[in-house]
Amino acid sequence: MKQLIPFIRKEFLHVLRDRRVLLILFGLPIVQVLLFGFALSNEIKNTKVAVFDQDQSAQSLQLSEKINQNAYFDIIKNLKSQNEFEGAFKNGQIKVIINIPQGFGSSLNKQQKSEVQLITDGIDLNIANQLSGFLRNILNDFYRQNLIGQTQPYSVVPEIRMLYNPQLKGAPNFVPGVMAMILLIVCVMMTAIAIVKEKESGTMEVLLVSPMRPSYIIISKAVPYFVLSVLVLSAILVLSVTLLDLPILGSLFLLLFVSIIYILTSLFLGILISIISKTQQQAMILSLIGMFLPTLLLSGFMFPIENMPIALQVISNIVPAKWYYLMIKNIMIKGTGLEIIWHQLLILSAMMVFLFVVSMKKFKIRLE
Repeated sequence: MKQLIPFIRKEFLHVLRDRRVLLILFGLPIVQVLLFGFALSNEIKNTKVAVFDQDQSAQSLQLSEKINQNAYFDIIKNLKSQNEFEGAFKNGQIKVIINIPQGFGSSLNKQQKSEVQLITDGIDLNIANQLSGFLRNILNDFYRQNLIGQTQPYSVVPEIRMLYNPQLKGAPNFVPGVMAMILLIVCVMMTAIAIVKEKESGTMEVLLVSPMRPSYIIISKAVPYFVLSVLVLSAILVLSVTLLDLPILGSLFLLLFVSIIYILTSLFLGILISIISKTQQQAMILSLIGMFLPTLLLSGFMFPIENMPIALQVISNIVPAKWYYLMIKNIMIKGTGLEIIWHQLLILSAMMVFLFVVSMKKFKIRLE
């Protein structure tokens, strides 16, 4: 133990003196949280809308005003004819055209069927479906308000509630995914590069022939990045709660425990990559291709896993970020406890133990 502490202190000083590493460790998480939380949010806000009002009645003008007052939509153009429809979409500003037919107001007064046509830009199908759904809700609310006090036919009006995210914010989805990506970058890439750098400079061979145990060399390299990863995790949680207004509904202790297991798993993975890599460039490529891209594509953060081919669904099971992402979402957003996530935690813990055993064994083989 007396040998280990000086080496850990040396590694801390080495990391803290490198401003580029500190910028990546602390600058990157803050930038990514702010980008995904604000700039790259998938929330629908201030969508540009055009209206073709053929009726020009009090009811049609009231409907246009109701849509314009909604936080999701801004009416920026009033069209004069259907010939302007295609041109309105071509410049990319207009996402939806609301076509109000003649007789809309009179039909509404007579409690007859009143139809409004919604024309959306179908290039991005997901956004088009969301916009159509939001506008249908506004139209249904408008119809109910205008029929108050009148004899209404029997109807069933569904009440829709969005559990855990009633305001349809992007933060509940992005924050757990960003946590998984950032911790992976800090733990895997930084650890792999730090150890390979010793190999390239020739100092690793000096360390290996010293009285220092080989396992102590690996631990001394990993400890600083473990501590810094915990600090990065704390910074992300503080930003999420204060700036993104995302409260932690579950146990903070359980969240930290799960995160530590994931951090250790990523650290051991970085150590394994460093052992099998000969250069920093090779370690970087293995980290990016081997872990960063699978985390981005197969963790469920960007794309639903259940919509993928069976082969990719099977491959996603060996991506540690998938299990971490599922657990963090349950803890932070749903407030669930260990009784719900225990099997996912068990899988991630098994990955951690497996990577530790393989890393130590590979490192010993290199000494022979």
